[in-house]
Amino acid sequence: MPLATVSTPDGPIDAVLEVPGGGRSGPWPGVVVVHDALGLGRDIRGITARLANHGYLALTPDLYSRGGRTRCVTRVFRELIARRGRAVDDLLAARDLLAARPDCTGAVGVVGFCMGGGFALVLAPKGFDASAPFYGPLPRRLDEALDGACPIVGSYGARDPMLWGAGRKLDAALTGLGVEHDVETYPGVGHSFANRLVPDRANPLLRIAGMGYDHEKAEDAWRRVFEFFDAHLSGGAEG
Repeated sequence: MPLATVSTPDGPIDAVLEVPGGGRSGPWPGVVVVHDALGLGRDIRGITARLANHGYLALTPDLYSRGGRTRCVTRVFRELIARRGRAVDDLLAARDLLAARPDCTGAVGVVGFCMGGGFALVLAPKGFDASAPFYGPLPRRLDEALDGACPIVGSYGARDPMLWGAGRKLDAALTGLGVEHDVETYPGVGHSFANRLVPDRANPLLRIAGMGYDHEKAEDAWRRVFEFFDAHLSGGAEG
């Protein structure tokens, strides 16, 4: 998987970049992928490749570049809650890198998971063209935080013990703000239902805890995300 470097206000950070293949020529829309608290692992790398396969320039910056997950996770979560700081600056720099590439149309979306889904919401008013939070924690002062947001397609699990009612609250806030959106709360699934985090043999324990991958619901969520992004980023043709 191609490695990349993102120049940020606080110095360069590592990233993974995937470019559409199959003989297709650009320019393409871009998508910044925001990893979950586990970091830039196999699952997120696979998601980055999936977005490229659909026809997007996909860039996933490593928010733990400056010291690894153990050292950085508390800081990154603190910046998520504050809606500002190095992690936000890193993600905006990733957007700017994509938008400036000659093989990018200039339209850039953002997709994130868990912690990354929270950042996808925080970034929605900050110059992106579409945002796709997967079970992202809602920012404080929700109406204020999402004022001026780009179109949002959100996916939540009804059995998520950490985000009870989050999808409903997000839908209501976006409706009140007049932001175009598609927010779905899927029955029967919980947190991380679209992430392949552990071997299948551990899934029963995860489901008891309200977590675990669900192929059917994950595929439907991705169908909605791609339809939404295709409409708002003017690109993407899975091949």
